[in-house]
Amino acid sequence: MIPARQILTPEDLVHFQESAACSEILLFLNNLNDSVIGVKTTDTIEDSDIIQRLLCFLGAIQQTNKDIKPIETNSRFGNAAFRDFYDQVEQKLPTWLAAFVPAEHIEEVSKYAQESFGNRRRIDYGTGHELNFLSFLLCLDKLELIKREDYAALVIHVFFRYVHVMRGLQMSYWLEPAGSHGVWGLDDYQFLPFLFGAGQLRTHKHLRPKSIHNTDILEEFSKDYMYFESVLFVNSIKTGSIRWHSPMIDDISGAKSWEKVNLGLIKMFRAEVIGKLPIMQHFMFGSLISFTGGSMSADVAHGADKDEHDCSDHSHVFALGQEFPDCCGIKVPSAIAAALASKDASAGPRNTHMRPIPFD
Repeated sequence: MIPARQILTPEDLVHFQESAACSEILLFLNNLNDSVIGVKTTDTIEDSDIIQRLLCFLGAIQQTNKDIKPIETNSRFGNAAFRDFYDQVEQKLPTWLAAFVPAEHIEEVSKYAQESFGNRRRIDYGTGHELNFLSFLLCLDKLELIKREDYAALVIHVFFRYVHVMRGLQMSYWLEPAGSHGVWGLDDYQFLPFLFGAGQLRTHKHLRPKSIHNTDILEEFSKDYMYFESVLFVNSIKTGSIRWHSPMIDDISGAKSWEKVNLGLIKMFRAEVIGKLPIMQHFMFGSLISFTGGSMSADVAHGADKDEHDCSDHSHVFALGQEFPDCCGIKVPSAIAAALASKDASAGPRNTHMRPIPFD
C-alpha cells in the first residue's frame, strides 16, 4: 500500500490528533526518549542485527551523497544536484530495504524513508522530514523488526547517525530550511536531537540547562550528550550570542532541570510539529500508520507536486504569524550555505571550508 495524504483541513488535523495513529507516534517517541534517560552517546550499547542493517542503510545514503557532487554555484539556495541524489536514492531504496523489510511492505515503508531526506522539488528539509524518519522507524517497530531492547541503540546509534547524514546533505546541497526555522525554532532543521539529548541529561547530577553558555562544557561533553553536540553545531555555523541567533535554545536554558526541558520539548513536539497543519498536510498514511481524513485528488494524496510555486489551484490555512505553507512559501537561503561560502583563489566557485556567518 502506497501511503497517501489524508490531512487537508483544520478539522482533519483535530481528528488526527485524537486518532490512534497520533497516539502511536507519541507513544513510540516517548518510549525512545525513556530508553536513553541517563545514557551517554559514548556508552557501550550492543547493536542487534536490525540496528546493524539500519546503519548499513544510512551508510549507503552517505555514499550516494559522496558520489553525487554538488553543482558549482555561488547561490546560497538549494543546489540542484540534490535532485539527482534524491532520484538515485528513490531508485535504490527497494533494494536497500529488501535486506530487512518484508517484501509486501517495502513499497509502503520506502515512502517514509524517501521523505526523510528532504523535498526534491523545493530542495529543502525540516521537522516534517525528520518526522518521516521517526515514522520509518515506527513502521519497522510495528512490523516487529525492532524490539524494545533495541530502542537505546535506535536513538544513540541510528537516529544520531541519521542526523549526521542530514548534515552531510545540508552541507553538500545547501538544503533550504522548510517550515519553522532558525530564529523561530531550535535550529534551522532538527528538533529531535534536542529532545533526546535532554532525555540523556535528565539524571545528570551537575550539568544544568544553563551549561550551554559555557563553551568549555559544550566542547567537553558534546561527545557524550546529543543536546550539547547540537548546540555546538549551531554555534559552529552562526556567530554572535546564542541569545540572538537561537533565542529558543537560549530561553530553554533558563529551565531549572533537564527533566523540565525534556518534558517541555515533548509537549512542544506535539504542538509545533504534529500539531501544525502546514507540516501535517504533507504527512502520509498507509496500513502501518493508518488514518483517514479529508478527501482529495489522487495526485495530491500521493504527493504529486506541481512545478515551481504554482498555488493557483488551492488555498492554505495557517495561523497569523506562522510561516507560509512550504509549497509556496518564501525561499529561505541556507545558513550552512553561507557558512560554507568562504572562498579563496585556490578553492574556486565551491569551497567546503566552513566559517561562521554573522547573524542578522
